[in-house]
Amino acid sequence: YKHVLERLCKHHPPNHADFRDCRAALAEITEMVAQLHGTMIKMENFQKLHELKKDLIGIDNLVTPGREFIRLGSLSKLSGKGLQQRMFFLFNDVLLYTSRGLTASNQFKVHGQLPLYGMTIEESEEEWGVPHCLTLRGQRQSIIVAASSRSEMEKWMEDIQMAIDLAEKSNGPTPELLASSPPDNKSPDEATAADQESEDDLSASRTSLERQAPHRGNTMVHVCWHRSTSVSMVDFSIAVENQLSGNLLRKFKNSNGWQKLWVVFTNFCLFFYKSHQDSHPLASLPLLGYSLTIPSESENIHKDYVFKLHFKSHVYYFRAESEYTFERWMEVIRSATSSASRAHILSHKESHLY
Repeated sequence: YKHVLERLCKHHPPNHADFRDCRAALAEITEMVAQLHGTMIKMENFQKLHELKKDLIGIDNLVTPGREFIRLGSLSKLSGKGLQQRMFFLFNDVLLYTSRGLTASNQFKVHGQLPLYGMTIEESEEEWGVPHCLTLRGQRQSIIVAASSRSEMEKWMEDIQMAIDLAEKSNGPTPELLASSPPDNKSPDEATAADQESEDDLSASRTSLERQAPHRGNTMVHVCWHRSTSVSMVDFSIAVENQLSGNLLRKFKNSNGWQKLWVVFTNFCLFFYKSHQDSHPLASLPLLGYSLTIPSESENIHKDYVFKLHFKSHVYYFRAESEYTFERWMEVIRSATSSASRAHILSHKESHLY
């Protein structure tokens, strides 16, 4: 309601009959939102810890009072076998690293955990000759990791350093590590064809979402794994505030015609329906890792209000019905395709960061 009223206040000129009432309503609801802000952050964090618990094998006590989720994402870990893809989960007290399980449930198996108290982090590209490389030195163990890009490396460095600082300011080291579940016998380094990025795999275009649910093959963690990217708790909080539905025309890179669809954007993902009355989507498209741009002249689109989404060889064009809806779609999709900067976070979260 706060966002809707903010947009209404911008839309109405001062002499509009509803202008003063809208301003008064916005002032009241802003006060209420400010009071609920801290509670909402705690609830979002609690929900996220429970979601992550479902994605992980090998940890029993992930959800504990005071634990806060900060970032999850794909990094390569340097070992004797070279660089191996691992999924990392950063909390305010510990950094977990996992490999993608080959179980029917498609969960991630925990391999190691580094307490943050007393940890140091430094860039080490020159030392190891690996681009975007970091060394994490814990009190018991050190690891070397590499990010997929400079910006990914900087996000991880910023968040890990912030988490280390928080751990130092808290009551000192946590006495025990997270309790482990019994290990599973499959080798973590086996790779299967299923590990290869496939848009069908991620878009659920040929299988119902219900059938996929028990296998957890299409969660945010898997999207980050396939696209070698990361997402933070702040990104999740911003996603809650950026949801939109409406008609869009969609065109694929190599097709001529435009297909009219009812599109719902929520949780970093576009869901496509034939109409707003349908209860099940035709397909979905997770947007993490995608770029949002305007088509160039050479792409011969020749239509107004068109935006383009692309990742590697995947290209989609979408056409809005008006300048206003075009601006709204651009605004909400940008929130999912460009990860929040720390400056944005500070203004977004005010003084209550984590």
